[in-house]
Amino acid sequence: MGKHKKLLHFLRPDPAAAAPAPAKSSSTTSDDEENDDAYYYCYGAGDTSCSTPTTPSTAASPYSASPWTQLPGLGQDALPRGAGAVTGLLGSLVKEGGHVYSLAAAGELLYTGTDSRNVRVWRDRREQGGFQSGSGLVKAIVVAGDGRVYTGHQDGKVRVWRRAEGGGDDRPAAAHRRVGSLPRLRDVLRSSLRPSQYVRTRRHRSALWMRHTDAVSSLSVDAAAGLIYSASWDRTFKVWRASDSRCLESVHAHVDAVNAVAAASFDALVLTGSADGTVKVWRRGARGDGKGAAGTWHTMERVLREGAGAVTAIAVAVEARVVYVGSSDGAVAHWQWRRGAPPGAAPRNGGALRGHRMAVLCLAVAGRVIVSGSADRTVSVWRRGEGADHSRLAVLTGHAGPVKCVAMDQEEEEGTDDGSAPGRWVVYSGSLDGSVKVWRVSDSDRGSGGIAADLTTATTSARFWKASSPSPLRSWTPYAATPEPEHMGAA
Repeated sequence: MGKHKKLLHFLRPDPAAAAPAPAKSSSTTSDDEENDDAYYYCYGAGDTSCSTPTTPSTAASPYSASPWTQLPGLGQDALPRGAGAVTGLLGSLVKEGGHVYSLAAAGELLYTGTDSRNVRVWRDRREQGGFQSGSGLVKAIVVAGDGRVYTGHQDGKVRVWRRAEGGGDDRPAAAHRRVGSLPRLRDVLRSSLRPSQYVRTRRHRSALWMRHTDAVSSLSVDAAAGLIYSASWDRTFKVWRASDSRCLESVHAHVDAVNAVAAASFDALVLTGSADGTVKVWRRGARGDGKGAAGTWHTMERVLREGAGAVTAIAVAVEARVVYVGSSDGAVAHWQWRRGAPPGAAPRNGGALRGHRMAVLCLAVAGRVIVSGSADRTVSVWRRGEGADHSRLAVLTGHAGPVKCVAMDQEEEEGTDDGSAPGRWVVYSGSLDGSVKVWRVSDSDRGSGGIAADLTTATTSARFWKASSPSPLRSWTPYAATPEPEHMGAA
């Protein structure tokens, strides 16, 4: 995060719709890597000299005829270079390798996961390489503070990678090697001999409690507690100790697939969202002797939301203690936990942000800025004000497919040291059109000179629900009124 050079590498300048958009609020592994595919790149907005493919016959490739590769706009600057250029498109990263399902920004590196089982690594305007698993498309990526990269896959496994050290200037800056998987092989072998370690997953079928039996849909890191959380379509979330990759707990949390898990990083809370339409709040406690993470045990504190639309994404603004929930009805609901409130106190329901015509698929939060990506192919940028007030700063358009994942990173500030300048962020949006677009956004709505024409900018207040109108979100359900979920934990 923070002071470093940002990716400005893109296939070609992409103004992404010269006409203004109308404002609308409302399981085996392999070390063999794929051969590098041909791709084009330019440096900086306005640079029209592009490299040629280094592999033969791009024109003959079926990829060149794909409708996903027909990016709008040719030969224009995506974002003018000037003091007024605050919000706009910086460029696009495109590489043959399938739809983009996940991404994560960590310092100078950007990780992108696709359905081709590749994780590509980008740094300083160019692709640095990547790493490949033998099976399972990459549905989730998180980077821990110690540099380890965790990837969740369609085959139900969580794989662990670490950036290679040393090698001098000639060594690729993004070289990674696999250092393990969750669960550990020795834990699987030891537990497989004990019938008590098996749970029923479906009729006439059973599996080890520590293994996911369906796709891993989401990952979250609680750095302070030293824990990794994984959510799966098998209706469970699991808790892993980061220090030794041991599975501490498995919770059968929902009656349908779990699409999102997020460690709140305050009050020992964890939130899960499911295709059954519910968001549940879990509190981490101790069990047994309560010594360190080995004694963790999660109990459900309340049902935060219950509705007809599936929950698709959860993001947490830790400093503000606000939780954002995206759902298939196109809304982003939010709640705030009051500082100093007693344990178990109900959070404040702030209402819902409505800026998408179709399902919200992904969320990211940094500072006061919230970014939501949708199946309607747009990215909405919101700013949190005082209390529950939010305003929509911009609508970023240009993707040719649903926006499946977003990430944010703070951009280096220039010119002032007193903190008076508005915060600027780099937003990465990955889409099923196979591209990652790089945007610059500001948390200030003052002055729009130089903003690209493909943006819809406004300070329209977000919709929120008041006491006079019924809320579409269910009121809190106390834990005592809800059946005990199925738990399995390490002995």
